[in-house]
Amino acid sequence: MSFEPIGAITVGLGLLCLLLGRHATVLGFVVFCTLGSAAAILIGGANVPPAHLFLVFLLVATLCWRKLLVNAVTSLKTSEPGFWLLCLVTYGILSSYILPRLFAGSTFIVPLGSSDHLATLDGIVPLGPVSSNLTQPIYLLGDLACFVTIMAVGSTQRGFATITTALIAYAFVNLCFGALDLLTSATGTQDALQIIRNAQYTFHDEESVGDMRRIIGSWPEASAFASMTLTAFAFTATMWLYGRRSLTTGAIALMSLLFVVLSTSSTGLAGAAVMLVVLYAIALTRCGTQREYWNASAIVVFAPLLVAVIGLYVISEAHIFARIYDYVDTLILSKSTTSSGLQRSYWNEVALGNFLDTFGLGVGLGTNRTSSFPLALLSNIGVPGLLFYLVFIAMVFGSRRGMPRTFAADVRGAARVACFSALTAGILAGPTVDQGLLFYVFAGLACAAPERERATDGAPALR
Repeated sequence: MSFEPIGAITVGLGLLCLLLGRHATVLGFVVFCTLGSAAAILIGGANVPPAHLFLVFLLVATLCWRKLLVNAVTSLKTSEPGFWLLCLVTYGILSSYILPRLFAGSTFIVPLGSSDHLATLDGIVPLGPVSSNLTQPIYLLGDLACFVTIMAVGSTQRGFATITTALIAYAFVNLCFGALDLLTSATGTQDALQIIRNAQYTFHDEESVGDMRRIIGSWPEASAFASMTLTAFAFTATMWLYGRRSLTTGAIALMSLLFVVLSTSSTGLAGAAVMLVVLYAIALTRCGTQREYWNASAIVVFAPLLVAVIGLYVISEAHIFARIYDYVDTLILSKSTTSSGLQRSYWNEVALGNFLDTFGLGVGLGTNRTSSFPLALLSNIGVPGLLFYLVFIAMVFGSRRGMPRTFAADVRGAARVACFSALTAGILAGPTVDQGLLFYVFAGLACAAPERERATDGAPALR
């Protein structure tokens, strides 16, 4: 086991946040979710990310309070989404131990972790236990703890406001890491970021598409950076459309969209197209003449005009049209014919075979690698796990809509849009069942109900 320098920094800041109070700890935890390429602790071939280590401080800071502990336990009732997430995690943990042994040798897998078998030239091995059968259940337990804790904290007015601020801070810090990635690459000082690029992943920090360098920020590859930036864009852009903290959220949303496009990720580019349509549909439902509706009204009126003007200009300039077409063709239209696209298609083909060969039960959580989140669910935890997840996500999207156009309702709406964005990216290129802590922060916020709490002394108004 190796305790890394970023781990020492995480512990130090965690202790400081504990001294400052639980709201500082919530803020610190959400911001630490940006460090997707870092490992606070290395255990053999496994990584403990800083956010997962900081989750311990979040649990200590929040669940030692009786009221928040009650809120957390309440979130696990059968009528709450937390119960179905608990069922998913429980089944996933059991499947990670039982299924690779029950169906050992019955099919071939693309292993997510290290295997006792030698891989063929196609990268497949006979089904059996792999190292990620241990790490993935731990990550999923972390997701459950994150969801329950965020939902508990968000059920207080001050906690709800803190989480909202923390997510905006996350989006800003993520942009800063993207800018640092570009700056260090341009100046030849990439080693300055090695402290947050120490995880035992395959890094793609020197790749380019044409003459454009791929941006990875604080993530291992451009696809991960684009997916997380797109989620931040979805949240801040929706908040801006709703007229909430417009100056801050509007600027961050615009810059996030720019970084998604510049990241040269096909996942990000395709996901951005989907989210722009979703956001325009949201704007149509929120336009009006009152001041709080001006942002949405401006988008409804001017977005089609802007698209038409840009489209006409691009068509009229042949060299610009050719460059944009080549860019889109490289990232999306011809993606399936590239070595990366063929490899990902092969992973999905093998994963589908795993699902069928195990009679719909799956090969066990963390056993195999895919390139699409639905196939990760089906091939890893089968039909039972898929059903648990579908009930959970349906309750996340359907719960606590509340009175329209209140601060809490608008933030919950923005959190749902962010969850949808993460799901879109996962469908396009999700390798595992674990969707990351940030997804469950948004899901927990979407289910929180601060309206149930009476305003307490010192609690900020929700606005």
